[in-house]
Amino acid sequence: MRMAKKKTGIPRLLAIAGAQRGMLLLSGFLSVISSLLMLTPFLSAYHILQELLRNAADPSGNDVDLLLYWAIAAFVALLAALVFLYASAIASHYAAFSILYTLRIRLAEHLATLPMGFHTRESTGTTRKTLEVNVEKIESFIAHQLPDLAGAIALPLLMLAAMFVLDWRLALACAVPIVAAFVMQGMVFQGKTAQEHTRLYHDALEKMNAAGVEYVRGMPAVKVFGITVRSFLGFHAAIQSYQEQAVQISRTYKHPYTLFFVILSSILAFVLPVGLYLLGREPDPQAFAVTLLLFLVMAPGLPMPVLKLLNIGGNLRMIAEGVERIDALLDLAPVAEPARPQKPRTHDITFDDVHFTYAGTDGTEEAPEALAGVSFVAGENTLTALVGPSGGGKSTIANLIPRFWDVTSGAVRIGGVDIRDMGTAHLMDTVSFVFQDVHLFRDTIEENIRMGRNISHEQVVAAARAARCHDFISALPEGYATRIGEGGTYLSGGEGQRLAIARALLKNAPILVLDEATAFADPENEAQIQQGISSLIRGKTVLVIAHRLTSIREADQILVVDKGRIVERGRHEELLHAEGLYRRMWDAYTEAETWHLPAGRTGAIQEAA
Repeated sequence: MRMAKKKTGIPRLLAIAGAQRGMLLLSGFLSVISSLLMLTPFLSAYHILQELLRNAADPSGNDVDLLLYWAIAAFVALLAALVFLYASAIASHYAAFSILYTLRIRLAEHLATLPMGFHTRESTGTTRKTLEVNVEKIESFIAHQLPDLAGAIALPLLMLAAMFVLDWRLALACAVPIVAAFVMQGMVFQGKTAQEHTRLYHDALEKMNAAGVEYVRGMPAVKVFGITVRSFLGFHAAIQSYQEQAVQISRTYKHPYTLFFVILSSILAFVLPVGLYLLGREPDPQAFAVTLLLFLVMAPGLPMPVLKLLNIGGNLRMIAEGVERIDALLDLAPVAEPARPQKPRTHDITFDDVHFTYAGTDGTEEAPEALAGVSFVAGENTLTALVGPSGGGKSTIANLIPRFWDVTSGAVRIGGVDIRDMGTAHLMDTVSFVFQDVHLFRDTIEENIRMGRNISHEQVVAAARAARCHDFISALPEGYATRIGEGGTYLSGGEGQRLAIARALLKNAPILVLDEATAFADPENEAQIQQGISSLIRGKTVLVIAHRLTSIREADQILVVDKGRIVERGRHEELLHAEGLYRRMWDAYTEAETWHLPAGRTGAIQEAA
C-alpha cells in the first residue's frame, strides 16, 4: 500500500489554512463578490460611452436619466465592493488569528516534549524565528494574502470573461501578455535556483537571529572588553551572510520582475494596434469604436490584480519555506511515551550500568562517553551527594533522572520501574530539580513561584516563608505582584535560588535533585538558602551535586565521579580514610578555605583602590 505523499510548500500552507475552512471560504467568496462589483464602473462606462456616441451629432438627444442611472450604479457598486472587501478582511483575520493561536500552542507544547538534546543543539535564535517570524508570516498570508489571492484571481478572470463576451479578438490581445507574464513568473519562482536561494536566505536569517541573541545575552562581556558588532566576528559574519543572500535573491528576481512588469504595463501596446486594425474592417465602426474605447479603459486596470498576484507569489515562496521549517520542528520525535505507563511504589533511585553519550549537532553520537558503566542505588529518604572534578559527569547523572536525555545503554529506575516506562507527566511530578542557574520569567514574583499551578496566594506565601524569601519579597514596592525585569527590578543570584527553592517546596515531589544551590552565594544568602533547603529535603530522596564539601559531610552516601565513572563511594569519614581522590579534594578544599592574600599584595591592592 502506497503511503500518501506528505504535502509541502504551497499545498501544505493551504492545508494549514484549511483548519478554518468555513471562515476562509466565506472570506474568499466575499472577496470575489467585491471583485465582481468592481466591474460595475466599467460596465457603466460602456453604457455611458455608447449613449454619448449614439448621440454625438446631437448631444441634446442623450437620455439623461440613463446616464444618471449608470453613474449612480457605478458609485453604489464601488461602495458595496468596499463593504464586501471589509467583511472579507474581518473573516480572514478571524481565521488567521485562530490558526495562529492553535499553531503557536501546538509548537510550544511540542517543544516541551522534545528531549533536551534538541534544545542544546539548536540555538535560541533559530527556534525563536520558527515560533515568531515564520508563524507571523503564515498569519499574514491567511489574513491578507489569501483573500487578496481570491480577488486577484477573480477580478482579471471576470474582466477577461467580459472582454471575450464583448469581442474575443481584443480580449485575446489582452490575454496574450498576461499569460506570457504568468508563465515566465512561474518558471522563475518554481525554478531550482530560486528555491535554493530562498532556502539559503532563511538559513542566513536564522543564523543572524541566533548570533544576535548571543550578542545581546553576552552584553556584559561586550561592554567590558569593548567588543563592537564588527569585532564580534560571529555576529558580523552572520549579518554579512544575510546581506549576501538577500542581495542574491534580489538579483535572481531582478530581470524576470522587470520584464514581467514591462509586459503587463504594455497591454495597451497589444490592444491598440489590433483595435485600429479591426476598426477599419468593421461594418459598424461606430459600435466597434465604443467597444474599443471600453477595452482601452479596462485594459490598464488588468495589471493591478495581476501585479498583486506577483507580490503574493513572491511572498508565498518565502512563506512556504518557513512552513517547511515549522513542519520540520513538528516532525521531530518527542520523548517516547510508554504504551502502558507504570507508577513506582517507592522512590529509591537505581542506576544500572548506565552508559551515555551526548548527541552531536547532527544528531549522531560523538565519543567519548559522558558516562561509562555508572551503577549505584540512592535509597528512599536518603541524601546522596555527587562530588568530583568539573566535567566528570555529575550533572549528566542528575539530568538523566528526570529523563532530560535517554541513556545510551543500561537503565535508570525509580522504585524498580525504568523511568522510560513511566509517563512523562508522572515522572515530572515525581522529580523536582533545583538548578544552579535559575531562570526567572518576565512575570510577577508570585507567578514565578507558582509556575502555572492552581495554588492559592496563601500557599505561595507559605512556601516563600519556608524558603526564606518572604522578607525580601515583602520589601519590594509591589511585593509578590512585582514584575521581574520591569522598572529595574532584578534579583540577585541568592534571591533567585530562594525563589527556586520555594517553587520546589510547592511542587513537593518525593525525589529532589539539587545542583549545588549555594555555590555562588554570599555568606548571608548562603545561610538563608541552607535554611530553605533544610525545609525542602525533609522526607525526600535527595541527590545533590556538591561543590562545597563541608555541606555534605552528613550525607548518607557520597559518590565520587571522575571521567564518567564512579571511582569512590562511601560516607565522609570512610572516604577520608581511603586516601583517594576524595581525600585529595578535601585537603585542597580546606587549604583554599584558609588561603589569604600575602601582606604585600594586600597593601598594593588597597593602594590601587
